[in-house]
Amino acid sequence: MGQEDLMNTAEDVADQFLRITKQYLPHLARLCLISTFLEDGIRMWFQWNEQRDYIEATWSCGYFLATCFVLLNLIGQLGGCVLILSRNFVQYACFGLFGIIALQTVAYSILWDLKFLMRNLALGGGLLLLLAESRSEGKSMFAGVPSMGESSPKQYMQLGGRVLLVLMFMTLLHFDSNFFSILQNMVGTALIILVAIGFKTKLAALTLVVWLLAINVYFNAFWSVPAYKPMHDFLKYDFFQTTSVIGGLLLVVALGPGGVSMDEKKKEW
Repeated sequence: MGQEDLMNTAEDVADQFLRITKQYLPHLARLCLISTFLEDGIRMWFQWNEQRDYIEATWSCGYFLATCFVLLNLIGQLGGCVLILSRNFVQYACFGLFGIIALQTVAYSILWDLKFLMRNLALGGGLLLLLAESRSEGKSMFAGVPSMGESSPKQYMQLGGRVLLVLMFMTLLHFDSNFFSILQNMVGTALIILVAIGFKTKLAALTLVVWLLAINVYFNAFWSVPAYKPMHDFLKYDFFQTTSVIGGLLLVVALGPGGVSMDEKKKEW
């Protein structure tokens, strides 16, 4: 079997998977995407005092402002998750979660940590894809009404979302001489580039979902570490952030790459 035949077979399998799961995939994608916000909002509730004391000590902002920060994070994240899952005011919920990402990036000094900054930007990419999906749902309510280039913002949201999701995988690259690491880097980089440029997008994104899911379960198994150890919280944070990026990739699979992609341009050739 030649390389082209193998690729065609893989695409047929992916298409069959999409036909079977098309009713459930967008819902699963949303649940995965908001998982890190849901987990963090719940953590704010159960670690209220620790979070407040950390902000108060780090920024010397006083008890009241530190309490407001924790409360804003709790309500903003849990409220946004509820709205997204119930498909009510999704665009407002997305903008609210964008604000939470920006606030946490500054408050926890993520701005100066390249790895965590890239992961936060990847999380923002997932929200951009969710915004694009909500725009298409809104427009479907007005089917038959003429539009004047209204799809352009959606297309560029999808492009921006795809490119930002790439940043998550850049944090997973291992720069050593181990054969497995080199192979993993080569395969991962190839798939990343395919998703970014929008070529064989659904197949590449679906492959990345499977790959990232395996890496997440293997390397971020927080349940295997006792809850009182600091490593438990670090692994838990990484696990849910990675799950959110998986949700973003599932949205790419469900929605397609959008108009600004090689897959779309191929249809014009």
